[in-house]
Amino acid sequence: MKTSVIGFPRVGTLRELKFASEKYFRKETGAEELLKEARRLRKTHWTVQKEAGIDYIPCNGFSFYDTVLDTAVLLGIVPKRYQELNLSALDTYFAMARGYQGESGDVKALAMKKWFNTNYHYIVPEAEDDTKIALVGEKLWEEYEEAKALGIETKPVLTGPYTLLKLCRYTGSKTADDFTDAVIAAYQQVLEKCAAHRIMWLQLDEPALVRDLSKEDIALFHKIYENVLPCKKTVRILLQTYFGDVRDIYKDLTELPFDGIGLDFIEGKETVHLIEKYGFPKDKLLFAGLVNGKNIWRNHYDRTLNQLQQLTGKGIQTVLSTSCSLLHVPYTVKHETKLSEKYLDYFAFAEEKLSELRELSGFAENPSYTQESAYKKNSALFVADRDCKNAAVKKRLSEVTEKDYVRLPKRSERQQLQKETFHLPQFPTTTIGSFPQTKDVKQNRAAFRKGEITEQEYTAFNKKKIAECIKKQEEIGLDVLVHGEYERNDMVEYFGEALGGFLFTEKAWVQSYGTRCVKPPVIWGDVYREKPMTVAWSVYAQSLTDKVMKGMLTGPVTILNWSFPREDISIKESISQIALAIRDEVLDLEANGIRMIQIDEAALREKLPLRRSDWDTEYLDFAIPAFRLTHSGVRPETQIHTHMCYSEFTDIIPAIDAMDADVITFEASRSDLQILSALRENHFETEVGPGVYDIHSPRVPSVEEIVQVLEKMLTQIEPDKLWVNPDCGLKTRGIPETEASLINMVQAAKQIRVAHSK
Repeated sequence: MKTSVIGFPRVGTLRELKFASEKYFRKETGAEELLKEARRLRKTHWTVQKEAGIDYIPCNGFSFYDTVLDTAVLLGIVPKRYQELNLSALDTYFAMARGYQGESGDVKALAMKKWFNTNYHYIVPEAEDDTKIALVGEKLWEEYEEAKALGIETKPVLTGPYTLLKLCRYTGSKTADDFTDAVIAAYQQVLEKCAAHRIMWLQLDEPALVRDLSKEDIALFHKIYENVLPCKKTVRILLQTYFGDVRDIYKDLTELPFDGIGLDFIEGKETVHLIEKYGFPKDKLLFAGLVNGKNIWRNHYDRTLNQLQQLTGKGIQTVLSTSCSLLHVPYTVKHETKLSEKYLDYFAFAEEKLSELRELSGFAENPSYTQESAYKKNSALFVADRDCKNAAVKKRLSEVTEKDYVRLPKRSERQQLQKETFHLPQFPTTTIGSFPQTKDVKQNRAAFRKGEITEQEYTAFNKKKIAECIKKQEEIGLDVLVHGEYERNDMVEYFGEALGGFLFTEKAWVQSYGTRCVKPPVIWGDVYREKPMTVAWSVYAQSLTDKVMKGMLTGPVTILNWSFPREDISIKESISQIALAIRDEVLDLEANGIRMIQIDEAALREKLPLRRSDWDTEYLDFAIPAFRLTHSGVRPETQIHTHMCYSEFTDIIPAIDAMDADVITFEASRSDLQILSALRENHFETEVGPGVYDIHSPRVPSVEEIVQVLEKMLTQIEPDKLWVNPDCGLKTRGIPETEASLINMVQAAKQIRVAHSK
């Protein structure tokens, strides 16, 4: 049985692409060095897959920032404001991804959103009315020929035309329908050029098919592919889906002349049923996504082999595949030196999943596979006791009652009491939490981890940074301060390391966006709080200022969604366990004099089913109460904040309001404040701070720019409910641009106060 990989991590086993790109951004190296490192990484990644015995190895999945952006550039979907900078092709690309501020001009970055139900972020293509969509790039064929020169046959991967049209943002009067013919022509050119290069397989990714599809959506899909597929000539087309099932269009896919169809058997809850009900064509290959591309646990060989036998028993030509790109898991367990084999035996990162594919394909062709040592070792993992249960945690959770989810008095009464308590000015200014993690901060943390400095030295350094941060915030004139989070490596990893039931890794990095990587903790067992995690830092910070200091926590839904979750208990149970642990921290912060506490839920949306028709799965019915459980025990005067970013929130505004926070901050700047009308239409009660500028870009917004943004906000938000803040934490930014941006933000708030006090 042959094997396929949908996509592979691109930042490198030790984040080499991240560091090479950031050197280029700092002008420490030139384009030639960056391109050389990119070629080296591609060679490494292709070679690893070839040596692992993978039959269908992807290419064109490598990207300096994002593959959706790569597709847009390939097809000339580049807004005029970036073209007019007259930069090199590479720098124009980065301007679209990161924004640009320099001699050539001043432009914001394109919008960035979560990639379906993952923590990866894609760049949203933007089509203007006069955009001419046509094949203009060479990246796909250059990388195919690059691999071929190494003796490696690959299947190029490209965002499919239907998904591209669905993800694109249309800024003028035209809609997707107006661009469909141009997109069809462009993909016809792609297929013809693939044939000219004698490419055997082209993978077109169409994850948008796993959402609810209307009749119009299905008609659009047919129009596209009935015109594109006749141009394939000698090229075989793999229509690849992932993150769910294709129940609305399954029969259509099987009847269209695709050569292969990739289906997700992990998250596609209807996939097996669809095949049983409608069958699968004998003349096509089924790329069966049976190895989980999003989680790090070992594949259960016995279960997977049974599924494969059922497929082949129906006469289906099956290729064993990952369920989605391996971009969403770390590169390899080989660099994990501190975790014992007791834990590592259960993990499979990207490289290890290649081995799983190879072993499973071998077992599928071997009638006596149950005698193989690899099979026996795998089976033993799933009958052994992992020693991950905690009776005290389960008992406490069983004792939670309905009143533990309700905060009294009602929000309107609390908000009035809080205004009298804090005496903040109109349009209060604050930040989301973190301040720049400079080189010395990272070095201090690394030295402490390596035992090169004492805990006292580590703490003293961080206290010095906190004091400097608070002084700077006071000088800038911010109204509500934060301590800067210098002790935290990541907003989830930090809590994973502090909570019982978690494991943490050394090098298990996963790309979140661009050069930003995170190291998700692993939820191994039942979760509980062993001791206070943030109290000492917040109390110290509050002692340095008379201004209000926010305590900073990460919420239970985000901690779970940005960790690698257990698969032996429900998501609901895991989130509820974490909620109780965070509740303990909230109450301790309040007891120690912290009167304003932010509980970030940046990832609230990620586990929500992609199909609205599946929303009756009760995710929001337990996720929202879990958040309320974290703060329901505080006094009315204590103000609870939360924060969310880079997801589609407009259709769950009522659920967000039901979180019963007092203040919520949103990412909004990169999406042109599109959330504002939804807030007003849903009579949003929570005080709100939509981000006034984009922190994922190095550009500094002017005072005038922020004033205009605030004036726009005030057309939709009542003045007494509007906060002024950046759109996210400042951890990844440099100090000069951070200070300049915050100074301008505070000045803009002051101007707005004057304008609206008349």
